[in-house]
Amino acid sequence: MATPEPVFVIEDLHASVGGQEILKGVDLRINDGEIHAMMGPNGSGKTTLANTLMGHPSYTVTRGRVLYRGKDITHLPPDERARRGIFLAFQYPTAIPGVTMVNFLRTALNAVSEQEVPVRDFRVRLKEAMELLKVDESFARRYVNDGFSGGEKKRAEVLQMAILRPHFAIMDETDSGLDIDALRTVAEGVNALMVAPDRAALVITHYQRLLDYILPQFVHVLYQGRIVRTGGPELMKELEKTGYDPLISELQVAEPA
Repeated sequence: MATPEPVFVIEDLHASVGGQEILKGVDLRINDGEIHAMMGPNGSGKTTLANTLMGHPSYTVTRGRVLYRGKDITHLPPDERARRGIFLAFQYPTAIPGVTMVNFLRTALNAVSEQEVPVRDFRVRLKEAMELLKVDESFARRYVNDGFSGGEKKRAEVLQMAILRPHFAIMDETDSGLDIDALRTVAEGVNALMVAPDRAALVITHYQRLLDYILPQFVHVLYQGRIVRTGGPELMKELEKTGYDPLISELQVAEPA
């Protein structure tokens, strides 16, 4: 029986921002149905990795490549990646005054679908998504992230994900600044996305608490632009108990003189 083709393959990925190299050789393979967690101390390159995978123009790939379902997407623009089924939930979502959530979501869905989605079908999808995330109907009439609390901004991100139904979701520290109820809501949205067998997710986080609700099969530690350790759920529990200092000390000792 043939081995399934990975959803995402990241090979020796190097990327820089403003001329400074941040990613220094990231290798990763993600299959359908898998949730991978990327952890690491501040400044390790986690957000750079998320933005590079989504094709942010400020992040320059200097070496390596990114394959999505067997196709090289290393230099594709963000909108084309979105149309192929990739989604990024931002750590710091941007406010768009004057644009309502409902109009924004419908425009995004039409753009990703590359066709006009019937209004009735969109309303059904929106209602289902809002019920799943326990979002009041008035939320849809508000301007995108304008005056939103931190928890509301993250709910808006996951609401977008629920509407677009991407095949591969990248969550960039979506848990930052959330109280326990908002954290649970975000996790429920991600778990609902993963019900379909042809979907996968990369959850980038600094803390274990989100992973108490979203259980990854694989946990990676990113440090100084490289993945320095990979394990299962037991690795995140170890990191929560000891922090990153013992691992960093171990790596420093192992470095050649």
